[in-house]
Amino acid sequence: MRRLATLRGPILAIALASAPWPAAAQEEPAPETAHQPAAPERAFFDVVDVSLVNVEVYVTDRKGDPVTGLTQDDFVVLEDGREVTITNFYAEEPPAGDQPAPRAPALPPGTPGAAPAEEVPEDQRLFLVVYIDNFNIRPFNRNRVFRRLREFLNENVGRHDKVMLVTYERSFHERVSFTSDPGLINAALYEIETESGHGVHADSERRDVLHWIEESESVSHAMVRVRQYAGSLFNDLMFTIDALKEMVSNVGGLPGRKALLYVSDGLPQVAGEDVYYALHEKYRDSSMLLGSRDYDASRRFQELAALANGSRVTFYTIDAGGLRTLTAASVEQTRAGASSYVDSQHIHNLQAPLLQLAEATGGRAIINTNDVGPALQEVARDLRSYYSLGYSPAHVGDGRYHRIEVRVKQKGLRVRHRDGYRDKSLQQRMGDGTMAALLFGETGNPLGLGLDFGRPMPRDGGNFLVPVQVRIPLDQVVLVPQGESWEGRLRVFVAASDEEGGLSPVQEAALPITVPAADLDIARQQGWGYDLTLLMRRGYHRVAI
Repeated sequence: MRRLATLRGPILAIALASAPWPAAAQEEPAPETAHQPAAPERAFFDVVDVSLVNVEVYVTDRKGDPVTGLTQDDFVVLEDGREVTITNFYAEEPPAGDQPAPRAPALPPGTPGAAPAEEVPEDQRLFLVVYIDNFNIRPFNRNRVFRRLREFLNENVGRHDKVMLVTYERSFHERVSFTSDPGLINAALYEIETESGHGVHADSERRDVLHWIEESESVSHAMVRVRQYAGSLFNDLMFTIDALKEMVSNVGGLPGRKALLYVSDGLPQVAGEDVYYALHEKYRDSSMLLGSRDYDASRRFQELAALANGSRVTFYTIDAGGLRTLTAASVEQTRAGASSYVDSQHIHNLQAPLLQLAEATGGRAIINTNDVGPALQEVARDLRSYYSLGYSPAHVGDGRYHRIEVRVKQKGLRVRHRDGYRDKSLQQRMGDGTMAALLFGETGNPLGLGLDFGRPMPRDGGNFLVPVQVRIPLDQVVLVPQGESWEGRLRVFVAASDEEGGLSPVQEAALPITVPAADLDIARQQGWGYDLTLLMRRGYHRVAI
């Protein structure tokens, strides 16, 4: 959950302190006696960490049409080659006729004529991030895709879906926060159409280095420029991958399904590989190609895919370049020494990461087409027709990457899904969820917690101590009898941000609960109060618990 605190200035730190007694019971607990000593903690408490792995599975026939009507018994799930027991099963089927449901405005509950709202489980709601990579795209290509993208959003965003729009220009920028209104996204897309794209500069730089190779008189003379170009391209690529990893990490803590629709003109798997091929073609020395290995980003893309799989994020990638014309075949750009082979390597190099990210996470790559509309309809079918298979692995939080394989017992069917996941610890999962609540708003409050802010108290240096009480309903907490009291134990995760985007690290604190037996019924009615203190500077802040 998230609430707003009102001060002015950047956040400084967070300090935690627990209230010793429940808000409902202020009496002293019964003292220990000689014949009833306090039992050791391990005598009556046991920590059971249950982890559930959800795998979205897309099943199609030989024609590529979604297959519906399957049951849990039709699937077999293997982790690291060993079959696991499916404990959770959910099937989402498209509307009749495979047409999007009309977007009728939702009426408030209780309104005459209002149909009951169709409930979607929290862990199956969709969070879709539309990620426009302005740094690696040409404006004409980008804007051509936008018309189809607007149609896709208008037709396929349901009332329970949330869509966010971000752009990347050396770092990602949130243009529209998560919303169920595609009109807000569409308006922002029109605004982005007026902006520039860095892809035109990349074309110019590539032409210059290829011309340099053609005019060079020695390998050493050309190699200096090639290395400089590849190094600069590789540096830009690292920034791009890091921004994508940050985006995936930010949404990873959200409950439910996450999809990232990435739009660019492609990313090089090996920065500058094509110019190394051009160098090889002129001087016919295959050893030159080994130099391109210094700029190979394959491992970084594998890490990005693994992070997405561990965060339940599916990549859908669009190569906005569409059907490309080879430079050697272009009349206006032809030149002496132009090579179709070098251009082919360039195109393959740009598309390889798009294919890799989509295939590893169970998504789709849209490449080699000037009209992305039909392919986006395939994406829409994924979002409206899938199976979610959940299981509890034998390991919990071991930090390793585990391979997943899903089989369908019926023959002739095709299956897509993410290829594995990295097992996060409980602290990592809770930290991700706390940070997601901080960044994107209230993402769920299954315990029914309450959050109250007290009066800020000035401190030296312009800082403030802000008292906060977390109200915890005890009817949602397991309490264990121990002598003349009932005891339980929770862990609290807290983070905060300021109006300038500064974030505090997620902090964790243990919360022991002890309720005298005589006060148990009252405590369950009124709840337990947990006090913490936030050390802040003046300004507006968000606090996530």
